[in-house]
Amino acid sequence: MTAIGIIGSKGRMGQALVNAIAQAQHEHAGGVDQGDDIKPLIAASDVLVDFSSPAALQATLDACIEADKPIVIGTTGLEEAHHTAIDSASQKIPILQTGNTSLGVNMLAALVKQAASKLGEDWDIEIVEMHHRHKVDAPSGTAKLLGEAAASGRNIDLSAHSESGRDGITGARKTGAIGFAALRGGSVAGDHTVILASDEERIELTHRAENRMIFAKGAVKAAGWLSQQRPGRYDMMDILKL
Repeated sequence: MTAIGIIGSKGRMGQALVNAIAQAQHEHAGGVDQGDDIKPLIAASDVLVDFSSPAALQATLDACIEADKPIVIGTTGLEEAHHTAIDSASQKIPILQTGNTSLGVNMLAALVKQAASKLGEDWDIEIVEMHHRHKVDAPSGTAKLLGEAAASGRNIDLSAHSESGRDGITGARKTGAIGFAALRGGSVAGDHTVILASDEERIELTHRAENRMIFAKGAVKAAGWLSQQRPGRYDMMDILKL
């Protein structure tokens, strides 16, 4: 049994995590939210799961380093500075960071990487995602994860080849670009489709999240696994051994 603490406990994911922890027969060590003192939670936990906000990440990492506790980071909307901070902290504690904790999504990413590596630049890659109306960041962390998988398969830098927010007279699509489109509406938990299109045919790889429990269950699995690891930076692929 692993004692799991939740950072961002009052959010949608926080509530789902409480149920997933109970289903996996782990211990719920408690939770904190904005303005709460994180140190008592860290002391009571074997591992932390963070689905809060990017703004709180550095303080959370500092507290985990001080207490020598591992952390699973599922917070989306992270920028380059956040990833630099995670890289630095992972030299001292185990950290698993991912844009999506769903095992199914990460299996999709593995398939996308394989497809992108086998198909040439004459195959255009587009990533379409849809989420509920309350989501504040776009493209989603999952869309970026899938984009990174496609870029890795092609041995290119995603930031130098991504296209998003097309509007007006944008000109022809650039060869080798990886496109993103974000849709928002209703209560959609998360739909993601990766389209690989050539002049004569098209492949569509899709994952649909029916509810948030898939993310919560994946995060709890990740937490149990991470609690047994040495300091370093990990992702869900390490759990799936892909």
